[in-house]
Amino acid sequence: MKASLLLAAVCLVLAALAVLVMQHGWRQARSEHVVERLGQAKPEMAKDSRWGWLERAFLRAGLKLPSNRLGILFSSWIALLTLAQLIGGWMLGLIALVLPPLVLHMLLSWRSRRRLRRVVHQLPQMLDQVMRSLQTGRTLGDALVKGIDTAPEPLHGALSRVQRNVQLGVSLPEALDDVAELYAQEELRILALGVKVNHRFGGSAIELLGSLIKVIQEREQMARQLRAMTGETRLTAVVLGVLPIAMAAYILAVNPSYLMSMWLDSSGQKMLLSAFILQVIGTVMLWRMLRSI
Repeated sequence: MKASLLLAAVCLVLAALAVLVMQHGWRQARSEHVVERLGQAKPEMAKDSRWGWLERAFLRAGLKLPSNRLGILFSSWIALLTLAQLIGGWMLGLIALVLPPLVLHMLLSWRSRRRLRRVVHQLPQMLDQVMRSLQTGRTLGDALVKGIDTAPEPLHGALSRVQRNVQLGVSLPEALDDVAELYAQEELRILALGVKVNHRFGGSAIELLGSLIKVIQEREQMARQLRAMTGETRLTAVVLGVLPIAMAAYILAVNPSYLMSMWLDSSGQKMLLSAFILQVIGTVMLWRMLRSI
């Protein structure tokens, strides 16, 4: 009886999500048709929406949020959660509830950090090219747009918002502020602040970019030295995070009846649940410690 009621509730939820997805797709198609007819284009300034935080996370990782598939993915997650609860009870349902968002967050964070590290490494070379363009008589905005256009990936993809917004009429300091706010990277914030000061009070843009290149290179060198000095600490954190999972997998492979006896007992379920919660908390804490160094 409980299972049938649960399945009926899940069906109602999926039906409601399907209707919402259809309405969203119809409205989006109509809006795109109107924009295409009018030939309008809007600057890609960072703004909050229903999925703003998730969209920013995907953009920082160099990915595009599949907004037209969010309803399907959410419905699949609900179906997986229901199936896990029906098969393994509330404990397996809790694991299915927590594990997918946690894995997605860790993958996006890892990819964004790796991408931003390459962006910072390529930024001084692009600024040096901008300095050469300034020496030929170009303005700072034109030189920066040209430098972004010829920059390699992932720097070109990260700063393409600046190029597009400047071409659409947004001021250069506002466009750089938008990108710095999106990626939350200190080097980009320093660049945006320097360009803002130069735009407001004037001065030599060539000297400004030269100083920025020196600062960025020094920060990158110090970051490399810090990563080399803390390599043993980071490796220890990885081992501590993986060791409990590896031990549980080994016990399950060698003696599965040991864990199954705990799984079928109420007190054993509480112990396994406590261990899972502690493992999640410990993994998140170690992950944040790794990000801080």
